[in-house]
Amino acid sequence: MKECKIIIMGFGSVGQGIANAISLKKEMINEKYGVQLKVVAVADSSTSAICQDGLDEKLLIDIKKSEGKLSAYPDCGNNMSGIDVLDAVEYDLLMEATPTNIETAEPALSLTLKAFEQGKDVVTSNKGHLAIKFSEVIQAAEENGVEFKYEASVGGAMPIINFTRETLSSCGIKSIIGILNGTTNYILSRMTSEGSSYDITLRESQELGIAETDPTQDVEGIDAACKTVILANSLLGIDATYDDVTVEGISSITSQAIDLAKKDGYLIKLIAEVSQDNLKVSPRLVKKGSSYDVNGTLNMATIKTDLAGDITVMGLGAGSLETASAMLTDVISILKNKY
Repeated sequence: MKECKIIIMGFGSVGQGIANAISLKKEMINEKYGVQLKVVAVADSSTSAICQDGLDEKLLIDIKKSEGKLSAYPDCGNNMSGIDVLDAVEYDLLMEATPTNIETAEPALSLTLKAFEQGKDVVTSNKGHLAIKFSEVIQAAEENGVEFKYEASVGGAMPIINFTRETLSSCGIKSIIGILNGTTNYILSRMTSEGSSYDITLRESQELGIAETDPTQDVEGIDAACKTVILANSLLGIDATYDDVTVEGISSITSQAIDLAKKDGYLIKLIAEVSQDNLKVSPRLVKKGSSYDVNGTLNMATIKTDLAGDITVMGLGAGSLETASAMLTDVISILKNKY
């Protein structure tokens, strides 16, 4: 039987979602594609569990939730972490889900390049290394003859990168305009429906776990700007980095501004625009009832093409299992190519 030995790097919400998704779908993948997925190592920021014979995905999640560290995994837990884990076990594929860092791109950048050098394929949900060093990372994958997939880095479960490249492969892409951050969409949706202030709505979304304790990356448009860079490079062939994006967040939006917009039949949304002329993230007025009128943590994007006109995609932009679903789809795509 063919095996695909996997390392999961990063075991927060997304990493645990990956383990859960593999546990739920590995039998289906084995039956359909004839490949057995085996998780041989999992690491968080300071500990790991490593076993060449394979780890129990559900037990990994239970131990992380109850003990807070992977070193508590019976017989296989240890205090190794980071790049050392890649040397400690035989593997075929790295699933990289460490936190996004847009200043240094670490640890994602070093982990990804190391895996490439070892001849291993990589699937990531991370935006940092792609927003800062897209060309360098893509070139390294090509030079090492490995597969690198990153669907989950933009829009969580919303299909956009693979969809545009494969389903719309006959089309030239003119622009992509959409809502690429679920947290800000939730805040603006609540402010619109409740008439509440920005500060109160932000606190509520933090209590619900929708916004981070430090919400800066989301509310100041940084997260959406990273996704703008990834789409610009991967779908429009624009050699851009984060510094090329004009960015304005939603922290200055008032309930009065939202009320004024509503009276004229408009909503305020944080919109990302990706085109040859413009790389921009900013609050904009959109028509009520238009394709941009989506609520909660939904993401959407309208892809303007030369042959097929405008095509709009929509999906959950965040969530543990939702993001993991996009990563597992990338894994299946690699399995189909390789095996």
